[in-house]
This record gives sequence, C-alpha cells and structure tokens, in this order.
Amino acid sequence: MALFLSTFVNRIDKKGRTSVPATFRSALASGVFQGIVAYRSFTGPCIEGCGMDFMERLSDGAQNFDAFSPEQDSLASLIFADARQLAWDPEGRISLPEDILAHAGITDAVAFVGKGQTFQIWEPEAYKAVEADIRARALAQRPTLALRPKIPAGG
Repeated sequence: MALFLSTFVNRIDKKGRTSVPATFRSALASGVFQGIVAYRSFTGPCIEGCGMDFMERLSDGAQNFDAFSPEQDSLASLIFADARQLAWDPEGRISLPEDILAHAGITDAVAFVGKGQTFQIWEPEAYKAVEADIRARALAQRPTLALRPKIPAGG
C-alpha cells in the first residue's frame, strides 16, 4: 500500500502539466497503473489523489451499501464517475484536466499534500489557510490517534 508523506509545491504549466513528487511516484511504482487517480474533492476546494489500489479498496467498501441505494449512487457519482486515471509522462508529470483545476482554483502552482494512504492537490495559498485552521483546532482540541497493534511477520 502506498504511503504519501509531506507537502510539495510544484509549478504547473499552461497545459495543466505538473511534476508528481518523486516520493509519491516511488510509492506508486509497484502499482498496476503507472500514474495517479484524481477526482474533485467533495469536502473542500482541492483534488483528491490516490493509487489504483486505494480506488479498488473504495470500490470494495462501496459493496457494503445496498445496490442502487441513494448512498451507493451518491458515492459512485461523487468518486468513481468523477475519477480520472492520470498517467505520468517520462519526466514524471501528469496533465490535470481543466475542470479539476477550476474546482481547486489552481492556476500556476500546486501543493501535493500527503494524507497517508491518499493525498490532496491544493492551490498553495488556499492550503496554507486550511493548514493554519487545522493547526489552530488541533492545538485547542488536542486530538488523539489510536495505533493499531503491529501484526508480527508471518502472522
């Protein structure tokens, strides 16, 4: 499973091309698809990104909904119908479609923001504001994170 860490700011050219951070490409190198999957976030003005393996896990999880239920239909429309497979070129760049760029307000730079098993792509100044808000809330609320027990090798 890919793991995306850190935040990287890269330029974007007039054709919507930007370099995917080398560590993100490395995390995805063993996947069946040599690129990223991206879709418009429904929780903020950004782009959600992941590998095909994560999308397959999402698809498996969607089977927990009743077939043709409103929840299953909404999930399919918001994620799967909107998702784009963006292969990287020999220089490690992807081309982000115009509608996705417009959703995130991206024009000349992008911030790749690691979120563990997924990542987001933001307009850098917009992300700075969101990050400041997240940090302020975290300082006030002091959230905790439970760690899963480590499974022994071969177990």
